Amino acid sequence: MNVTFTGEELAFRAEVRAFYETEFPQDILEKQNQAIPLTRDDVVRWHKIAYKRGWGAPNWPKKYGGTGWTPIQKYIFADEQARANAPVHLSFGVSMVGPIIYTFGTEEQMQRFLPDILEFNTWWCQGYSETGAGSDLASLKTRADLNGDHYIVNGTKTWTTLGQYADWIFCLVRTNSDVARRQEGISFVLIDLHQPGVTVKPILLLGGEHEVNEIHFENVKVPVENLVGEEGKGWTYGKVLLQHERTGIAGVAVSKFKLSRLRAQAGRSIRGADPLANNKAFMRRIAAAEVELKALEYTELRTLASIASGNAPGSESSILKIAGTELRQQIDTLQLEASGYYALPYVNDQYAIDFPPGERVGEGTQTQSSLLYFNHRKLSIFGGSNEIQKNIIAKHVLGL
Repeated sequence: MNVTFTGEELAFRAEVRAFYETEFPQDILEKQNQAIPLTRDDVVRWHKIAYKRGWGAPNWPKKYGGTGWTPIQKYIFADEQARANAPVHLSFGVSMVGPIIYTFGTEEQMQRFLPDILEFNTWWCQGYSETGAGSDLASLKTRADLNGDHYIVNGTKTWTTLGQYADWIFCLVRTNSDVARRQEGISFVLIDLHQPGVTVKPILLLGGEHEVNEIHFENVKVPVENLVGEEGKGWTYGKVLLQHERTGIAGVAVSKFKLSRLRAQAGRSIRGADPLANNKAFMRRIAAAEVELKALEYTELRTLASIASGNAPGSESSILKIAGTELRQQIDTLQLEASGYYALPYVNDQYAIDFPPGERVGEGTQTQSSLLYFNHRKLSIFGGSNEIQKNIIAKHVLGL
C-alpha cells in the first residue's frame, strides 16, 4: 500500500497540527497530560469547537454534514489527534448511531437527529448489553411492546458508558418473541432519557470512577417514529454499528502515541538511576510491540480504503478489534512495569500529594497506570468479546 503523502495531504496534516496547537482548548490538553478526567462541560465544549471548525463528523459523507475526508485524511487526523494527546471524538453519536440513522433511517429522522449529533447538542449512549446478554447479545430481554402509536419499553441495560451524561440512548430491544431465530425479533429504537420511567444507576470502577451505568426502563413510552428501519431488523443494524465500533476500538493512533511516550520515558534517568533504555530485554518488548503496531496500522488503512469505496467494514473489523485491543493491553503492561512504584495509585481529590518539580514522571500519568491497566482489561470484552470475534473470523474469513 502506498502511504506516501501528497503535498495536499501534508498541508492537511499541518492544518490539523496547527488546530491542536492554537485552537484546541489548552486547559483540556493539560488535563489529558495529567490524566485528570474531563468534565461533561469539557467534552461538550471541545466537540462544539470541532464542529465550528467543520470537523464534527470525520467519518460522515459531506451530504450529511460530515467532512467527506479520504481514508488518508482520516488517518492523518487520528494520528495528529493522538500526537497532541487530545481526546477523541465521543463515538456514540458520531461514529455509532449517526451512520445507522443516515443509512437506515427515514428522512424525518435524519432531519431531526443528525444536526444535533453534529453540533453535539445531544449526548448519546449505547443500550446493548444486559445482565446475561453481553457476548450473547441475542439473549437480550428488554422488551418494546407496541401500544397504538407508541412502544412501551421495559427492561434494564448495563455497562452503559457515560450514561449519566446522556440525553438519548439507542437501544436494541425485543419486539417479537415468536420467531424461529432470536435475532429476528430484535429492533433498533431511539429513546429520550429525560422522561418518566427511566432510572440511571452508577456502577463504580475499581479506581472509584463513575464511567458506566445501569439504565432501567419501566413502562417508558417511545413513539413509533423512533424505530429505525424495519421492526425485527435491529440485529442487522446492530451488527453494522458494531463493525464500525470494532474498527475504532483498535486504537492504532493512540497506541503509537503511548509507545512513543514510553520510549521517551525509558530514556530518562529518574533520581540518578540507570535509564530503562539500558535494559535490553525490556526494549526488545517495546520493539516487538512497535512491529505489531505497524502491521495493524496497514490493516486499518486497508479497511479505511474499503469504507471510502462505499463498503461497510466487514470481518476484518474483528481482526482489527482482536489485534488492536490485545496490543493496547500489552502496552498498558509495559507502562505499568516501567512506572515501578510510581504506579501505586492515588486520587488527587482524596490525598493532598504534590510531587516536587521533576519528580513526577511520564507527564503526570504514571500514578494512573495501574488503574488504566485494570480498566483496560475491558478492551478485549466490550464491542464483542475477542473470543466471539475469533468465531466470526473462523466462519466468515476462513469458512470453517
